Amino acid sequence: MTKTVLVTGGTGLVGKALETVIKERNTSDVWYFAGSKDGDLTVLTETKALYEKVKPTHVIHLAAMVGGLFYNMNNNLDFLRKNLQINDNVLQTAFEHGCVKVVSCLSTCIFPDKTTYPIDETMVHNGPPHDSNFGYSYAKRLIDVQNRAYFEKNGSVFTSVIPCNIFGPHDNFKPEVSHVIPGMIYRMHKLINEDTATKEEDKVFTVFGSGKPLRQFIYSLDLAKLMLWVLEDYDKVDPIILSVDESDEVTILQVAASIAKAFNFKGKIVCDTSKADGQYKKTASNKKLRTLKPDFKFSNFEESINTSVKWFIENYETARK
Repeated sequence: MTKTVLVTGGTGLVGKALETVIKERNTSDVWYFAGSKDGDLTVLTETKALYEKVKPTHVIHLAAMVGGLFYNMNNNLDFLRKNLQINDNVLQTAFEHGCVKVVSCLSTCIFPDKTTYPIDETMVHNGPPHDSNFGYSYAKRLIDVQNRAYFEKNGSVFTSVIPCNIFGPHDNFKPEVSHVIPGMIYRMHKLINEDTATKEEDKVFTVFGSGKPLRQFIYSLDLAKLMLWVLEDYDKVDPIILSVDESDEVTILQVAASIAKAFNFKGKIVCDTSKADGQYKKTASNKKLRTLKPDFKFSNFEESINTSVKWFIENYETARK
């Protein structure tokens, strides 16, 4: 069966990675990568118009209001309302159009703040998420609730993936909304290139917070490959965590050191402990993924950081910043 796949939020980090991976495949499927120019998904009429235009048989739902720690902390209401509107419009319209499958993208931040580790797919609703991003987290959790409700009432195969922190080419580097890796890449580039009066050995790169929080990071092209597998071969409504192994977890300070190495930065790295750390850890188990797809090989973290930094430098003028 030839698929027509609508990718909402298709011009962002994961959408661009999907586009790259698909170009490497020999497929007769039709892919439409929708961006903001294609319609405001918080508006039902515009969402319906997009579906009428594309006529998808399958949907990969990436569109969301997103942002880093500090942007989330100050805008929880907006994150809640806008993402609830987007998700309801996308899923209901997919149902009305008879879409065979919808794969939505969640986040590990939806898991309870107070929990045991590692977290797994059964623990999503076991308690409140971290206070810093509760608006975004609850909106994303409710996709899982909606998926179950659509299946219970209509048998719809609507499912979701839960990736760990994503990074790679085409990321959003805007300081006020970026996540940790693109945010650091942007600030490192600015420090190196804009302060020409100071010797590089005397420059200081500041890590926001203590640098101690632990995170797992997945390269966007790895995530794209796994999402295609979910679209084609994973037929459960229950969500699945798409994450690197627990042993690949790194501290925020280690991330800063890897970015500094990619830039060949000669200065010092310091931590500003007056800034919030957010959640200390959210270690995720990929046991379910490893059971179903045991041979998948994740990209090397350092090499992926190097590729991401190189892409940003080469595409500085057009990158989102």
